[in-house]
Amino acid sequence: MNTALKVAAAAALTLTVATAAKAENIVEIAADDERFSTLVAAVTAAGLAETLSGPGPFTVYAPVNDAFAALPEGTVETLLQPENKGQLTDVLLYHVDDRKLTAEMIPAGSNYFKPLNTSERLCITKSADGVTIADSTPQMANVIIANIMADNGVIHVVDKVLLPGARPACY
Repeated sequence: MNTALKVAAAAALTLTVATAAKAENIVEIAADDERFSTLVAAVTAAGLAETLSGPGPFTVYAPVNDAFAALPEGTVETLLQPENKGQLTDVLLYHVDDRKLTAEMIPAGSNYFKPLNTSERLCITKSADGVTIADSTPQMANVIIANIMADNGVIHVVDKVLLPGARPACY
């Protein structure tokens, strides 16, 4: 019986260590998911992959490929050009918070949130219907998948590329 307990304890320890070794950062998770191939290409072009692979914590509102495809024709291609790296970086950092905010941590109602490395604001609204995000445009982004946990933060999948500009109304 003692041997069985030791084997079970060793197996549990091995599983714990293996799980810890498999922990992935935000960039690794996105790179492993085809739905984020445009986002990963943009993060790489902007030189942000190393930052978002770092210790964090980060919350990333990650647009799916369809969100990028919904932008006006040529927008993504233009942003990916080396001479537009600054603008691309601004757009991407508008999707990042320097805290780990799970969906449960977002307060009910509408609240301003300050994205990473910018003076801009997002208005995040949490209701019984889910979480929406207002940016500088009239169209709201919807969180379509919440709480993809990474070892350096959390990813919330959104159906729209968030665009900086005018402060959104938050009520």
